[in-house]
Amino acid sequence: MTRASVVGADMTTFGVHERTLTELFATAALGAYDDAGVGPDDIDALYFGNAMGGQTENDTHLAPAVAAQIGLAGIPCQRFEDACATSSNAFKNAVEAVEAGVHDTVLVGGVERCTPETGLGTGEMTRIFASASDRYYEQPTGLTFPGVFALLTKRHMHEYGTTEEQLAHVAVKNHANGTRNPNAHFGKEITVEDVLDSPVVADPFRLMDCCPFSDGASAVIVTSDENADSFDNPVDVGGVGHATDIVPLSAKPVVQATQAARDAASQAYEQAETSADEMDFAEVHDCFTGAEVMASEAIGFFEDGEGGPAAAEGRTAIDGDRPINPSGGLKAKGHPIGATGTGQIVELTEHLRNNAGERQIDGAERAVAHNLGGDAATTVVTVMEARE
Repeated sequence: MTRASVVGADMTTFGVHERTLTELFATAALGAYDDAGVGPDDIDALYFGNAMGGQTENDTHLAPAVAAQIGLAGIPCQRFEDACATSSNAFKNAVEAVEAGVHDTVLVGGVERCTPETGLGTGEMTRIFASASDRYYEQPTGLTFPGVFALLTKRHMHEYGTTEEQLAHVAVKNHANGTRNPNAHFGKEITVEDVLDSPVVADPFRLMDCCPFSDGASAVIVTSDENADSFDNPVDVGGVGHATDIVPLSAKPVVQATQAARDAASQAYEQAETSADEMDFAEVHDCFTGAEVMASEAIGFFEDGEGGPAAAEGRTAIDGDRPINPSGGLKAKGHPIGATGTGQIVELTEHLRNNAGERQIDGAERAVAHNLGGDAATTVVTVMEARE
């Protein structure tokens, strides 16, 4: 079967932008064109991710609107929504379309505006975020995502002895990585004491355990591996796994296991004929520090209960034996929901091209991206490999 490769990648800075959704996505898409050396006539389809434009800006029919602005009017254009996994799922579908021979070359990416530039305050934006949780058992109680992931993390702490100080080390590491990333929302280093002294948001999380609301866009160009031979620096897609879990939280048999992530990782590794041991680094969904700890175990970097100690010991740092989130992760790079998934793919692509600057993982040849949505209910895991 034909395999897929990424031949172009770009993203905006993640942070606060005054530009519209269309303008932001166009910036990333045109950058991906330039990176690949292609133009609109070379693109067969647009797979586009946006999670909240309908609620935040009364703008739901975005795929053809953005396509028209980047020279793609007339071709198939589809919008994807899967909470925080939105553009990861768009990427998975683009890869499958290329591998199946439906399309030769697909532009895939996402965009979101989540900051006060939308005209909405923190409270209203938090409510909109929470619309990705269970409508009947969680939203009516006022449970929002800090509480959702706090519940998951508290159970992890109960089962394995994970500590607040270990969680703080995740934040410190990701902020340090963010200072090396020119696209990151936060470029300031912090200390463990800074984290532990910050205000409580949802026990055990303090303010510095939480990722920010961000604006931004990201885009990649996917083509067949045969076509990729004619491009500079293609990066091959080894496998993409996609799994879902039970909603609501109260119905999950083992809440801290994030089972969808384990299933998706198993699929991706099997497709790529590899394993977690062969991965040189990972980008994972760290909307909260506890989420990174659980993700590091779900993708097989550590055994259950080892993720917290590993973070505190420096094993997940850029120069550690199991680097995680060299981009700064959602915690420091930022989290514009619709752009986060393909933002991870951009990061993997840069490292596997040996083009990640100060945050480069030395000798990186294989990497894995993990992105989840909602109550850890949807997870997409992608394995990528440098072209030999």
